[in-house]
Amino acid sequence: MELKRINEHVTVSPQISPADVAILKAEGFTTIINNRPDGEAPDQPTSDAIQQAAQAAHMVYHYIPLGREGVSPDMVERTKSALAASEGPVFCYCRSGTRSTTLWALSQAGEKPADDILAEAAAAGYDMSHLAGHLRQA
Repeated sequence: MELKRINEHVTVSPQISPADVAILKAEGFTTIINNRPDGEAPDQPTSDAIQQAAQAAHMVYHYIPLGREGVSPDMVERTKSALAASEGPVFCYCRSGTRSTTLWALSQAGEKPADDILAEAAAAGYDMSHLAGHLRQA
């Protein structure tokens, strides 16, 4: 697992396996957000498999898939709600971590300065500069 910490509350990574969930729990994460739609790759674990592992580890699980249809206001709101409801650190994943970082960044618009959002994403290795205009409008 390649964990990329955005801030003290949110970490993102590429695809995980059900076995990785126990490691995440041991690292102190309380919530998992899956942003990868099922069926993108033949070797990809299903959302149900990760959810079962999360439940077995007594972790909260959210499935907010971001696919080819793009970001919707509902996805952003669900991400914002999941982050706010978490009682501890949140782990988000997709194929590379980019979609997870995108939804995190958009969910923070209006909550913190756009430059801070962009800087946190960049420090984790994700360039979200294409979102700058939207982040500044919120």
